[in-house]
Amino acid sequence: MATLSMNDKLILVQYAIDKYDSENVLKEKLKDTLSPKEIERAIDTLIGTQKVRRIGADVLQNNVSHTGELPELPDHLKPIIESL
Repeated sequence: MATLSMNDKLILVQYAIDKYDSENVLKEKLKDTLSPKEIERAIDTLIGTQKVRRIGADVLQNNVSHTGELPELPDHLKPIIESL
């Protein structure tokens, strides 16, 4: 697999949050694609930029009311999202 840019990682995490709102499940599903540190960094960045919000101890949600739609999913990330 090609190296993912930081933007790719952020988009990947946003789409994974769309599928799984539990942070623990999300980390488990992404562990084969991203390191735990990369997942944490992406979640923290998305929360800091208000693209994602934490709505419970283990629950994440895309903040579409603040940012609008999810970003367009690049073709090279579609197989990763489909395999989650």
